[in-house]
Amino acid sequence: MSHTAFFYGTLMAPQVLHRVIWGSQTPPTPAHASLLNIRPAILHAHQRRKVRNADYPAILPVKQKEGKSVRGTLVTGLTDGDIWRLDIFEGSEYQRRKVSVRVLEQGSKKGDGGMGDLAQNEEDNVEGKEVEAETYIWTAGAKYLEEEEWDFAEFVRDKMKRWVGREAAGTDEGFQGRASICGGHLPP
Repeated sequence: MSHTAFFYGTLMAPQVLHRVIWGSQTPPTPAHASLLNIRPAILHAHQRRKVRNADYPAILPVKQKEGKSVRGTLVTGLTDGDIWRLDIFEGSEYQRRKVSVRVLEQGSKKGDGGMGDLAQNEEDNVEGKEVEAETYIWTAGAKYLEEEEWDFAEFVRDKMKRWVGREAAGTDEGFQGRASICGGHLPP
């Protein structure tokens, strides 16, 4: 069975997504690579916030009238096994829920991994069709969240090397902050 998911944090980076579902930062075969389709998308009536002392964010639903939205990636072609591994990765901090997202119709740069132009201003997004997807909603409590929005560009620049690549090659260092990896407990 094929699944569709919306990712808004570390899993927006294809290398991190691939590492979680396939165990390596690149697809193991060209056939694996052809399974997934990654496109930019937007989820309305939600806000993204930093998780205290962690590299990853959380999203929470908000009232539609607040006008908040979260830009992320829409990934189609995920298998039951991929969803099983993603559920383990997300752990008890999050609950997988169905949401409606809008695909962003914009020119994407070659090699952007389907994320589109992340530097584009939100007001310049051109929304396309609505798609049903699953996403991971934060359920561990607001006391673990900062007021500040989580920044994907900052994650890629300053922290992603701990999650993939040479620095992470021998260990799961980047995943150590995940409650799902540390026995279900959030760091203080």
